[in-house]
Amino acid sequence: MHTDNPHKPRFQLWAALIAGMIALPASAADVDYAPLVPYEARYTASMSKGVSLNGEGVRELTDQGNNVWLYRTDVDSFIADINESLIFRWEDGQVIPLRYRYHLSGFLIKDRKQSIDFDWQAGIATGSYRGDKFEVELRDNTLDPVGYQLQLHQDLKAGKRDVTYQVLDKGDYDDDRFAVIDEDSLSDNGRTMNTLKAEKVRDEDSKRQTLMWFDPARDYLLVRLLQVEPDGSEYELKLKDATLAD
Repeated sequence: MHTDNPHKPRFQLWAALIAGMIALPASAADVDYAPLVPYEARYTASMSKGVSLNGEGVRELTDQGNNVWLYRTDVDSFIADINESLIFRWEDGQVIPLRYRYHLSGFLIKDRKQSIDFDWQAGIATGSYRGDKFEVELRDNTLDPVGYQLQLHQDLKAGKRDVTYQVLDKGDYDDDRFAVIDEDSLSDNGRTMNTLKAEKVRDEDSKRQTLMWFDPARDYLLVRLLQVEPDGSEYELKLKDATLAD
């Protein structure tokens, strides 16, 4: 017997926002990039009218040695679990993806998996999405579905305010553009944050809006994300706590 789960589409949207988290290529030729800073950040989520999703997302950036890093997100919820990870090199201010993995599983939710392996010497990326295999020619500065978020974080930190990335996802490329539109003050537990407010740039007739707030005082961490759907529904992520390496 089939049973509809009213939480399913909302949770999958939340998962996409937190895991799969913003017009120049991401080139560092004339930009001074700071070293990566390892961190762990925890996020809570809500949807329209402040209804809790009773879940928590954790994102970590850890140094694996030899200029190789691990960037991962884990989401635990009574509805579903998500594990998303990227192994990459950090070279001259650029995320160089090596191995991307994504897995969504849960109650009344069909498992969803994606894998991408990047062979930069051969210039080819191979992977699979929902069991279908693909092979794609790599382009300069190709990014994966989670690595672009880290690249955005670092580009904002380096002073860029309008960026476009070529993101390889599900066997095809997307051009994703983000721009800083304002400086905004946010209050959280009595603390005022002076943040950069950025927006994902969409077509003029698009009714979907994605806004993000980054805190320069905490290494430009994402502290809030708000997505407004065409039907007016709102979905929000907020930073719960974070630990940055010294």
